[in-house]
Amino acid sequence: MLIDLRIRNYALIEQLQLQPSALLNIITGETGAGKSIMLGAIGLLLGNRADSRMLFDTDKKCVIEGQFDISSYQLQDIFESEDLDYDAQCILRREISPGGKSRAFVNDTPVTLETLRHIGANLMDIHSQHDTLLLGDAVFQLNLLDLYAGLVPVRAQYSNAYRQYRKLETDLKALEDQVAQANKELDYHSFLLSELEDARLDNEQQDELEQEVKELEHAEEIKYKLTNALQALSEGEYCATGALKDAATLLGQIAPYSEAARELKHRLDSCLIELHDIADEIEAVERRTEGDPARIDELQGRLNVLYSLQRKHQVRDVVALLAVRSDLRDKVSSVLNLDKQINRLRRDAEATLATVTKQATRLSGSRRKVFPKFEKELAGLLADLGMPHSRIVVQHQEGAPAASGIDIISILFSANKGAQPQTLSKSASGGEFSRLMLCIKYMLADKTALPTIVFDEIDTGISGEIAVKVGRMMQQMAKKHQLITISHLPQMAAAGDTHYFVYKEDRADRTVSRIRLLSLEERIQEIAQMISGAKPSQHAYQSARELLAMRGEELVG
Repeated sequence: MLIDLRIRNYALIEQLQLQPSALLNIITGETGAGKSIMLGAIGLLLGNRADSRMLFDTDKKCVIEGQFDISSYQLQDIFESEDLDYDAQCILRREISPGGKSRAFVNDTPVTLETLRHIGANLMDIHSQHDTLLLGDAVFQLNLLDLYAGLVPVRAQYSNAYRQYRKLETDLKALEDQVAQANKELDYHSFLLSELEDARLDNEQQDELEQEVKELEHAEEIKYKLTNALQALSEGEYCATGALKDAATLLGQIAPYSEAARELKHRLDSCLIELHDIADEIEAVERRTEGDPARIDELQGRLNVLYSLQRKHQVRDVVALLAVRSDLRDKVSSVLNLDKQINRLRRDAEATLATVTKQATRLSGSRRKVFPKFEKELAGLLADLGMPHSRIVVQHQEGAPAASGIDIISILFSANKGAQPQTLSKSASGGEFSRLMLCIKYMLADKTALPTIVFDEIDTGISGEIAVKVGRMMQQMAKKHQLITISHLPQMAAAGDTHYFVYKEDRADRTVSRIRLLSLEERIQEIAQMISGAKPSQHAYQSARELLAMRGEELVG
């Protein structure tokens, strides 16, 4: 229940505060005074899109705040689902900065607009003329019937199963498209893989193969140079080892007399050992160096295969080719595995569809059972509102399972005796639409857990005794729901538990919109003016008193 509404710096509203009663609150005022502006501010509080152009003072931020008593509405789970602390007193706040930035809060905790909408949808239900237009929509009608029949939990269970089925169908379609594409590429991938498999790749070092080819191609030059090197080291007349031996002998002769000579001889001996070792290795390399044209051809052929594959796959070495081969193996193998996945998904989808169909059939049966009661109750309420010959028919047919079930329904209506019921868009006038929606809201009032219902001129197109009956219907609804109703009818104004008046105040620099709670005398004055204009007659005053007396007001003289 809304217990306090504060609006600051919005459109024509500089500052406004409303503390509605728990019953039926009526808001009246001249056209353009700001009633719809106030409704727009409430819409912002419930998460509607913000526009900085609506600021009263473009240099200050707009703040809209609503305090609600939710102690008796069992909303703990809603708050928990949004990770918010629950409190019996809930405060929603919306702020719009001059730059257009919007911020939302629930109990002073910053939240997203989606969270604000979720919480707000459980606190207030705003009915506008847009809802009346929605009444002609088949999906909207089906939602109404489910609310009336108390089938929302059953439908939610069905919707979960249907979403699961649709996801499986989507996954299956995506997988089938993947297989179709993979099959187009399968031959090409298989050919590439066959080339790589035939190449018998392993972790061989390509640079070693290239080095061996170089050695074989220059074998004669290598052998000649090695022989000459060996001559220079140890086999020639003036070889290096011979000269070192002579030098070592000379140093050895003076070693007994010189510590330095002994050290130098030791170092020369080490050099001789190293040179002999090098000479032996040169000789070994020279012996095994032989030209081998057949081996050259073999290695060159192997390298040509590697070079060709590397150019084709745009890689630089054998390691990268091995990675390409592994990837191709996975792609070719995955096509075969995809068939298994498709079969599994198809079985799951078929099983889920069977569950969906079963639940949809059960839901459809429950819906059809309530059609006669819905038709009779709605027709009865319309008769009370001056439409005694109204007929309501719920036209029904079954279709394929969809998000809302297998039922395709249309509420048919006729207002006149003997007239064939037709779709609402063809048969209902504006006033009839308003009365239809009011009756439906009345029927649903006991079946929804909305604390506050706001009606924006739902009494359009009605007058006289019918308006009185509409007021009584509102009073009945207000026994279980807080109602806030914007109206132009004196009969509705008299029906309210409280009566607020919205008016414009002209200042030197601009016009502002204000609201005030009317006293009994002010109510009589306002209702009389609604009856006969700015200067009401005594008869209008008397009519205003009589209207107020119908709801038990203690009237002044």
